[in-house]
Parts: sequence; C-alpha cells; structure tokens
Amino acid sequence: MGDFDDWVCRTVLAPFSPLFREARYLLAEEADIRDTALYHSVLAAVAQGNATRGGIAGYIGRKSVDISHPLNVLEDSHLLVREADVFRAGKSQYRITEPLITFYEAIMRPAWARLEGGQAAEVWARSTERFAAQVAGPHFEALCREYVLGPGRSLLDTSMGEVGCGVVTDSTQRRQIQIDVAVVESGSGGGRSAVALLGEAKWGTVMGTNHLERLERARELLAGRGMDTTRCGLACFSAAGFSDALRREAERGGVLLIGLDELYGRTMPTAVLP
Repeated sequence: MGDFDDWVCRTVLAPFSPLFREARYLLAEEADIRDTALYHSVLAAVAQGNATRGGIAGYIGRKSVDISHPLNVLEDSHLLVREADVFRAGKSQYRITEPLITFYEAIMRPAWARLEGGQAAEVWARSTERFAAQVAGPHFEALCREYVLGPGRSLLDTSMGEVGCGVVTDSTQRRQIQIDVAVVESGSGGGRSAVALLGEAKWGTVMGTNHLERLERARELLAGRGMDTTRCGLACFSAAGFSDALRREAERGGVLLIGLDELYGRTMPTAVLP
C-alpha cells in the first residue's frame, strides 16, 4: 500500500479512529432530521451517482413527491446543494457538499460490518475504483468550478457569467455530453446567451484529444441552438495529466490545460483562449 492507502485505513476506516463515525454524527446533529435511515438513503443515492430528483426517488424506491421534504432539509442543512443545468432550463442535479459524507455513503456504509470487524485494508482494496468515480471525481469537478470562479477568471475575457455545469444533448449521435465546467452569460436587451467556456474535468484519467473533440462537438451543438459561441474557449482539467497529442493541440491555441499545479496556484496556465 502507498502512504495514502495506509493513511485512509489508519485514520478513516479504523473503528477506533475519531473520523470513523464523523459522517454519522454530522447527520445526527441536524435537529430537523429524525428518520436518519431515509436521509442516509437519499445521500447514498446521490453518492452512487443518482443526482436528479427522479434518480434519487428511483434508487430508494419512493415517489419523487415523497422525497421533497428530506431534500429540502438536506439543502437547508448545507449537506446537499442543487446545481442548475446551465444549458437546460428547469433541470438540476444534486451534489453532496461534504466529501466525508460522500466517502461514508459510497465506501463505508455498504461495508460497515466488515469495517467494524477490523477489515479496513480488505474493504479499501476493493474500493479504489469506487473512490475515484464517486468521491474524488465529483469533488475534483467542483474544485475546477471553484477555480474558474476565483483565480481562473483572469484567463477569460469576461468577468461576468454564471459558472456551473450541464448537459448538451447530441440527438444525431444519440448521446449526452456532460460539461463539468461552463461559463454562460445570459442574453440581455434581445441579445443571445453567450458561452465563454466549456470544460471537462477528469480525476484519474490522462486526458487526450478525444476529450477535446467532445468539447468541440458540444460547442458546435450549442451554436446550432442559437447560443453565441464565437468567443467560447475550451478547457481540460486533469489531475493525472495530458497526452502529448493534446498538449500539441493546446500549443496551437484555443484550449487551456489545467492540472494540479495550476489549480493549487503553483503555476499559471498559458492564456491561449481567444
């Protein structure tokens, strides 16, 4: 095991560690939460990737109307946040705000009996892919949006616009393109809405030209829907790095490559957006 694996097993997954029951305590401290099993089920649904109201209801076997109250309580408690789809009016997804709760629901709760029995190493060894997909990945996407809200603003030619995420539907190819980081300016005075940035974020994947092509396709589709994309830059965010082919594309201009050094302020990306 590496240092991180040892640390997780020793400080988070060990039954006598203070962090072992911290996620449960966070939920129990909320006065409006009485049926903790229901609330844990809602959080587990989101942690497993069921981020829409219908997806959550389907996961826990309830009707959508039956989960309105727990969703509202979790939002009021700042344990869940509802993020509007910047490309589809009326659509939204839920995200758990506390990574420790996501970790508990995705990794710990399904294996609670084994963890209490001291099998931390075995549980963690079987959970690394789930950790990357359900815990680290979504958290990394949120960090990338926060970056664009903060220091990354200097890379754009606009200080306005909504920073968020959304889905672009490609009817021709019968697929949906998930945009992890987007900057969209609402139209005013009869003007069209404008897209200033489209970005994709990957935690454990070396990004290549296929990711760039997906962003280019999304930009083309949005232009076809009447949005102004004439000054829309593209950005690839990766914690694992970028392929040589993608780096060559970035050198030609029009795309930003942003890794951990840029996100944590150790270096600044080259400003190559139009």
